[in-house]
Amino acid sequence: DSGTDRTWMTIVPGAKHKPGAMTKVYYEPKRTKGPNDPDRLETGEIPQVAETYAFLNAAYPIMNEHQLAIGETTIGSRRELVSENGIIDAPELYRLCLERARTAREAIRVLDELTKAHGYNDWGECFTFADTKEVWHLEIHGPGKGKKGAVWAAQRVPDDEIGVSANAGRIMEIDLAEPDRYLASANVHALAEEMGWWSKASGRPFAFTYAYNPESRTSLYCRRREWRALSLLAPSLKLNPESENFPFSVKPDKKVGVADVLAIFRDTYGGTEYDMTRTLVALNRKGELVKSPVATPFMTGDTLALFRLKRERTICSPAATYLQVTQSRDWLPGPIGGVVWLGYDNPAATPHVPIYIGIAQMPAPYMVDGRWAFSRDCAWWAFRTVSRLANFRWQEMSKDIEAVWKPIEDGAFAGQAKFEEEVLAVWKKDPKKAREMLTKHSHDIANKAVAAYWKLGDDLWLKYSGSF
Repeated sequence: DSGTDRTWMTIVPGAKHKPGAMTKVYYEPKRTKGPNDPDRLETGEIPQVAETYAFLNAAYPIMNEHQLAIGETTIGSRRELVSENGIIDAPELYRLCLERARTAREAIRVLDELTKAHGYNDWGECFTFADTKEVWHLEIHGPGKGKKGAVWAAQRVPDDEIGVSANAGRIMEIDLAEPDRYLASANVHALAEEMGWWSKASGRPFAFTYAYNPESRTSLYCRRREWRALSLLAPSLKLNPESENFPFSVKPDKKVGVADVLAIFRDTYGGTEYDMTRTLVALNRKGELVKSPVATPFMTGDTLALFRLKRERTICSPAATYLQVTQSRDWLPGPIGGVVWLGYDNPAATPHVPIYIGIAQMPAPYMVDGRWAFSRDCAWWAFRTVSRLANFRWQEMSKDIEAVWKPIEDGAFAGQAKFEEEVLAVWKKDPKKAREMLTKHSHDIANKAVAAYWKLGDDLWLKYSGSF
């Protein structure tokens, strides 16, 4: 949901490299206009590894051919931690981990080695590493001004629980005597003591977040979303929305699937006192008190000021460039087991389509950048046009939009098991043909969604032109 994130995506193929080869590292590659953008800013070179793995490349790279996936939130840092004495920022670190690691723990090792040798030069980030067996939250910060390296801690999400990161530090006490649950950089305690943020002699327990980015825990911008996500998953816990801290992870009250996760990403606090539209009511022609047609949970600052409403940072972000939900499944071969459910722009107004990690390339409209110029060849603009239009009369338009996105999404879910059964049977005999099937399947669904949204945008203009 960054205004600078690029809209183009590609499948970067795996490759073998000669001994002694080097690879370039760039600054903020998420801002680039294409995979070979001549304006990219090079920060240095590092030794290349013997083999790099194929991966889905986006503003923040998403998943590799071994079903290792990464999720991201920026969590901030104490200013004193940010160092320019390094050449690797967060998006490049994502890329390098996906190119070089097969599992979440391998990715953590790669991250540690790279930042020690070449330095981390970005703000605090939470990397969520997920493979077919485990999920880890890793929070990383710079090593301090003038230093090269990083400080980080990682905590494993229990297999039957779900964690959340919402732009705030979540890792508190760590027990490094339990490496199956906690991991950390070698300097994790020493740096905090050196900077005067914690002292072993004080007798206070060491809490990673309170040592390295305590301000993130005071922000309702972050805490409200943590509360809502965890409460939707486990309402039986009756979590207090005003609490400063919530459980790192919770056991959901019922089994959770991709559609349930997407419902959380579409949430705008409906039915709670934090719903910004709850007071925006009007009388309809029948004299009934109803939600105003123009009431939208995605109001601009000017609109909020006009209605004298307090802004709430909802889970659903109208500023989203894209949303990913990944599946990593060990009972299937990597190309089939790894799926990225991908949606452009506002999650509440867009379908999420299955992109199998074994496809040869991304659908053509998904490889066109649209951040810097409007183009009807760019998939992002099809979805963004509709979501922006909807804000004029959200109450009515959102229903028209759901009538388009829901059948696309539901159809993809309904056909998933049968398609995977068919492609698995082909894979056992002819992996090349199976990859062709994966590519065609992903492309067909994605391209039909793009075409449907260009038509939907035109239909909305026609239907509501007298209402603007």
